[in-house]
Amino acid sequence: MKLWSFHGGLPSLAEHKNESVNLPIEVAPIPKVLIYPLGQHIGNAAKPLVQVGDKVLRGQKIAAAQGMVSAPIHAGSSGTVSQIADHLIPHPSGFSAPSITIETDGLDAEIDYTPHADFQQLTVAQLVDIIREAGIVGLGGAAFPTAIKLNTQSKAVAIDTLILNGAECEPYISCDDRLLKERASRIVEGTEILLHMLGAKQAILAVEDNTPDTFSSIQEAINNNNNQAINATQIPTIYPTGGEKQLIQTLTGKEVPSGKIPADIGIVSINVGTVYAIQQAVIEGKPLTSRIITVTGEGVKKPHNLEVRIGTPISALIDVCHGYTKQAERLVMGGPMMGFALSSDSIPVVKATNCILVASQHEVVTEKRAMPCIRCGLCASACPVSLSPQQLYWFSRSDQLDKAAQLNLSDCIECGCCDVVCPSHIPLAQHFRYAKSALKVQNHEKQLSNIARERFEAREERLARDKAERAERSRKKKAALKNKPAKEEIDAAVSRSKTKKSSIDNED
Repeated sequence: MKLWSFHGGLPSLAEHKNESVNLPIEVAPIPKVLIYPLGQHIGNAAKPLVQVGDKVLRGQKIAAAQGMVSAPIHAGSSGTVSQIADHLIPHPSGFSAPSITIETDGLDAEIDYTPHADFQQLTVAQLVDIIREAGIVGLGGAAFPTAIKLNTQSKAVAIDTLILNGAECEPYISCDDRLLKERASRIVEGTEILLHMLGAKQAILAVEDNTPDTFSSIQEAINNNNNQAINATQIPTIYPTGGEKQLIQTLTGKEVPSGKIPADIGIVSINVGTVYAIQQAVIEGKPLTSRIITVTGEGVKKPHNLEVRIGTPISALIDVCHGYTKQAERLVMGGPMMGFALSSDSIPVVKATNCILVASQHEVVTEKRAMPCIRCGLCASACPVSLSPQQLYWFSRSDQLDKAAQLNLSDCIECGCCDVVCPSHIPLAQHFRYAKSALKVQNHEKQLSNIARERFEAREERLARDKAERAERSRKKKAALKNKPAKEEIDAAVSRSKTKKSSIDNED
């Protein structure tokens, strides 16, 4: 298969995958408590359907989606709802947010599932509803509700190609690789479901060329399935080739325009972990209650890939991996490039959690003294989105957000390539992350301001209309009053005439 290349990237990052990828997936035991933040997906937070004291079963919906861009949440095991209150969440802010806490009973009793092995008999709308009700979101880290991505029937451009993203370019993370090694046949089955839904002509399952055993497992599963529309390919190991737009460009040569999504050019890209969740939801009838997670780093004694119940506190995963080592310095959710530090291991696993990195001091650079920019241009050469990080840095640093937006700040994927190559150790990605957040707030405030202005203008227009109507009524009233004396004079004359006539008649 012909491959293309994208601008920039880093071809020589230390991978650190062997620490975790060579052991089979281990099913983590059920923890004593499961904690479910209500906002663990892009969009509106889910709304609780349970109360403190309620008994729940595994697979039971405990929080409902609110609006189109949202996703329901399901219990990962049976137990009792013990609390609905704020709890620390996995977020760079370190904030707490409303969460449902379940004390598990150890029974792991489940609801009755409704499998759909004959999925080809279902309509696209029915399959979209199944995926939506299963609470599936993008498991590659974006956490965007998958049902929305797959509901492409109203799109002007027909979907031609389905891309299955198995390229784990981020160092240390190996959960998708292990999933493909052990459960490739189910991912191929999930791919058939997606082809049926999207009407795509072909599906391409991409993995990096440094995982030959994984590629062999995929090829065997595809051959056994005998679906000619599904193909596997190996791509160069260049960070961040697993980024959605970078992978699309590598496989098809097409670039997704700024401000557009892949569906606008006839492509849908989905992480292989999400495909597996779709297969489980449709074929097995099971909602999303668990996922594969890499627990790794020099700070943990036994790096491993675990199948974990969503809601499990991170401390329970560390226990499964035989505890911390003396080198444990920092807890990171995600990899060293795009992950973020956590303040506590009481924070739970959420749907978007693909890795817990227990890093030693040298594995994650905690502090480096930033020096002045020397205008070397290395950041621009490394940027996989072809941005101008140097100019974006100046505008972000000086809060000139509108100018940063004009330079396509929103296209930044925060991959950190510019940070790695910067000889001045400037935390460029942090500046861009801050600027994007600030720009989002600014746009939101502008939106609120526009709404307030529209309301004010509508009120002024209404008041002006009311004033004009009152003036018109007053004019008509005055005109009526002005005409009233003339009428009274006529009535008086008629009355006098009648009186005179009556007098004459009496004389006669």
